[in-house]
Amino acid sequence: MPAYATNMRLKFPIVALILEIITIILYAVFTTYDDGKSHHDSSHHNTDTHHNETVSPLTLYPMFQDVHVMIFIGFGFLMTFLKKYGFSSVGINLLLAAFGLQWGLLMQGIWHMDHGKIKISIIKMINADFSTATVLISFGAVLGKTSPVQLLIMTILEITIFSINEHLVVNVLKANDVGASMIIHAFGAYFGLTVARVLYRPSLRNGHENDGSVYHSDLFAMIGTVFLWMFWPSFNSAIAEGSQSQLTAVINTYLSLAACVLSAYAISSLVEHKGKLDMVHIQNATLAGGVAVGTCADMNIEPFGAMLIGLVAGIISTMGFKYLSPILASSLGIQDTCGVHNLHGMPGILGGLAGIISVALGKKDGSAAMQAAALASSLGFALIGGAITGFIMKLPCWGQPPDQNCFDDSLYWEVPEEEEENEESLAPADHSKNKAEA
Repeated sequence: MPAYATNMRLKFPIVALILEIITIILYAVFTTYDDGKSHHDSSHHNTDTHHNETVSPLTLYPMFQDVHVMIFIGFGFLMTFLKKYGFSSVGINLLLAAFGLQWGLLMQGIWHMDHGKIKISIIKMINADFSTATVLISFGAVLGKTSPVQLLIMTILEITIFSINEHLVVNVLKANDVGASMIIHAFGAYFGLTVARVLYRPSLRNGHENDGSVYHSDLFAMIGTVFLWMFWPSFNSAIAEGSQSQLTAVINTYLSLAACVLSAYAISSLVEHKGKLDMVHIQNATLAGGVAVGTCADMNIEPFGAMLIGLVAGIISTMGFKYLSPILASSLGIQDTCGVHNLHGMPGILGGLAGIISVALGKKDGSAAMQAAALASSLGFALIGGAITGFIMKLPCWGQPPDQNCFDDSLYWEVPEEEEENEESLAPADHSKNKAEA
């Protein structure tokens, strides 16, 4: 297989260690602890400015923990639905997130330096986790078809591009996007879809034997879903300014998610064979309300407004899985493994549109035109950045897996052998049973 040099023994350790050493050197030069004394720290939503002595710098720590759980357990387990790719789903998720949060802290911190230093605080750690979320969303679009080295390259490039767009949206356009429907979800989804398009594999057009789930792998994926669902109110409210906005964001997200579950279940039953529920819809579309309410989470849209957004999100997400994903794969050559277009892409755009309308209706100070510009900017950076990143990832030196080894852990992991032995011993029995039935 000369076209795909997948031997990891040197390539992966060298890339991983070089990236980490470079990062440590950059931290040595540019970072220090936050002392709470910075006066012009406009850190993206200046929650950590002007600490008086009574407010603990750790006030946001519970929020940070919740976001951390979403990144490492939520995203990690959500992707374990593939029957032979669970190690990679959880394991590479951990690798990318651990590197991504270090890189994100630097890339976001560049815009808010204080006397030439990035002062590390809890809010900056939360924002670094957010930057990592974009990579994990994109990872879902190319899951099973990329090597760990390719994904580390994607992490570096994507977070760098993300932080430019985020700075533009938050500090230049002054748009509202507290739960990041536009700058994380829409951006991460369309970035990943563009990369998936560039890395298109014609031989996977008719699917792949391992691109599917088994009973227990779908159950594992539900662990990710439930963690994400429970902690999403923290994700959308973590960087809201002031306790009242934070409370509003928690309530809006809580209600949007709840309404979304009902519409996702209803539509799943409606479109599936004999009215049965489809686990793919339940794992993903039930979360779309959290994505879609993100932009206006801290706005005064009233509880029923949040529920309406959740209701619509559940409907479009489930319909996307049922009808749109097959079209993207067959007509546009976008093989979206996890259906990120349905969970993060369309609901992210819905969130952006809801934000434009809410600001236009005066639910929060700002300009509807700037909200629209923020959505356009996020999509533009995602599509152009994703295309460039995809072409860089396509270089043969990064060890991309051959078509027949896609969606299979054993190319990159030591996998226990008992599974394979069981399958081999079962195989002949199955054939004889089928013959008997025939």
